[in-house]
Amino acid sequence: MIMVSSDSVEVERQLSAGELVCPCGGDLALWGYARLRTVRGVGRLRPRRVRCGDCRVTHVLLSVACLLRRADAVEVIGAALRWKAAGAGHRPIASRLDRPVSTVRGWLRAFDRNAETVRSVVTSMLAQLDPLHGPIHPARSLFADAVEVVGAVAAAARRRLGVVGAVSPWQLASAITDGRLLAPGGAVAVANTT
Repeated sequence: MIMVSSDSVEVERQLSAGELVCPCGGDLALWGYARLRTVRGVGRLRPRRVRCGDCRVTHVLLSVACLLRRADAVEVIGAALRWKAAGAGHRPIASRLDRPVSTVRGWLRAFDRNAETVRSVVTSMLAQLDPLHGPIHPARSLFADAVEVVGAVAAAARRRLGVVGAVSPWQLASAITDGRLLAPGGAVAVANTT
């Protein structure tokens, strides 16, 4: 899987211009589409599938507006994470977002499992974007610390790179973690966000 812009027309242009490359560095060729899916908050998506000419691996191009194996947009999930970091419980969050309690509880538990790794990976990106950024003061919990650093890296990206193509803090977090913000086993990996 490779994280790409949420603008499918721009992704197609980048593919035809050879601007998207495989993690191995090889050229990507069109290889059809993944299955059609509905992501609440984004709409119906049919992600592009590509194949690397060098390593022969196929990849799905997933929009930064999504997370791996989640049926809700990263913005919706990010709102739940922010409210939890501020002290709200899963039931009031589920009510605000009009989502099942079990779904929201699952998001919060998954993020809590990955909070240490997310904080570490996103803080590493923060140091790359703004080496002179001061320390981030600890919040009430590791969960809240990880949410706080997502906001800090988005602010640093805007200062250094400008508007960053109108990418929200949670879309940036999705790109940095390769869509694995809530992935099982803490499988968060730094992605090449160039």
